[in-house]
Amino acid sequence: MSTIPFNNYSSAKADNLISGLATKSPASLIHLRNEAEQLFSHLHSISKDKLGVTRESYGAGENMAMDFIEDYALREGLHAYRDKAANLVIELEPVTEDQKHIIIGSHLDSVPQGGNYDGSAGVIAGLLCLIEMKRSGLSTEFPLKVMALRGEESAWFGACYLGAKAILGVLKESELELTHRNNGKTLHEQMKLCGADVKRIKQNNPLVDLSKIAAYLELHIEQGPVLVARELPVAAVTGIRGNFRHRKIQCIGEAGHSGAVPRWLRHDAVFAFSDLITRIDDHWTTILEHGGDLVLTTGMLATNKENHALTRIPGEVTFSFEARSQYEQTLTALEALIHSECTTIKHERKVDFIFDEPVRTSPAILDENIIELIKAACVKENLPVEAIPSGAGHDASVFANAGIPSGMIFVRNYNGSHNPDEDMDMDDFISGVSVLLNVVMDFKDE
Repeated sequence: MSTIPFNNYSSAKADNLISGLATKSPASLIHLRNEAEQLFSHLHSISKDKLGVTRESYGAGENMAMDFIEDYALREGLHAYRDKAANLVIELEPVTEDQKHIIIGSHLDSVPQGGNYDGSAGVIAGLLCLIEMKRSGLSTEFPLKVMALRGEESAWFGACYLGAKAILGVLKESELELTHRNNGKTLHEQMKLCGADVKRIKQNNPLVDLSKIAAYLELHIEQGPVLVARELPVAAVTGIRGNFRHRKIQCIGEAGHSGAVPRWLRHDAVFAFSDLITRIDDHWTTILEHGGDLVLTTGMLATNKENHALTRIPGEVTFSFEARSQYEQTLTALEALIHSECTTIKHERKVDFIFDEPVRTSPAILDENIIELIKAACVKENLPVEAIPSGAGHDASVFANAGIPSGMIFVRNYNGSHNPDEDMDMDDFISGVSVLLNVVMDFKDE
């Protein structure tokens, strides 16, 4: 489905939507504010690092976070268990295999020394929806599953959405062989340690009946500055950028004495890498000037620490590369440009480039009906109505690309993300949870 233009939402459309929604709506959820604060505070305390929080995918930090959320859910009288991919599932009452249901999902893992709200806001939002439904006796057309999905962050194994991919049957065997950035264990080994059925996951068949998932919903902090700049507490998300990622590219030159080798005889890996990034930056500028959508970065860059020195011409540079776009054709074109430029630089600088296998995620367009439900819920909650694309990736993209109607709610967040300074106002969060619960209450299978 196509996304909705940002200015294509009138009050008349809102009135029409609201008139067709369920008559019983959740009461204001402001009474859950203190509970939400306590949940976030405890989650921070059990996973705090020297800076921020660290909850590694399929590792100790993520395990502790899941155990805490599961214990809290059980104390509230909810049903909780781990699925075949070791994801945490929480339900009001056990949902049978033949029941069509809605999933509220997000993640609990973090980047190293990251922020406390990235991912966890969505899991806690779903948990609070279930708690409110249980306490208030609210019912929905479809039962609700809240899922804390494993391994959304790519920081640990170089691949993302691991728990979501596993249950949808699209986790590649090559991804299972990726190694942890710190301990060197494969994803296969780490998943098995966490109780996942890796043998079944390897068969690349869905672990659940996808036809029984009526919708996938996700609340998440915005990880950019748009909502802050526009003074918006929440927004609907129209689509999610796809990406391709190289965890390790090597530029191989030849080491030498910095004072003895003239420029024309050098095989300098650092200057070759610099040429590459400069040329890619020029292509990036051109793409944006022609109305394209693209962001990219080299987040990891190093010479060989065992032999680099102030007076040594570096013979090797290792770097990562990531590009994101809403358009698959842009990603394909950029990947071709990188290889083309490397071929040219190889001859000019007398170096070589060695690429690892890229990890790719397709762009995702979110469900138009759910976008409209989110907007209508904003009107009901007396919130501004806006829809924006997501520059960051989310588990929702995997569900959307599997053909499952999917939607996302952004909550305003200050100071960016993937850093310890994430700052989500709790009133904004409660507004987002209220919108989310309205959408769950009003969703109809069409």
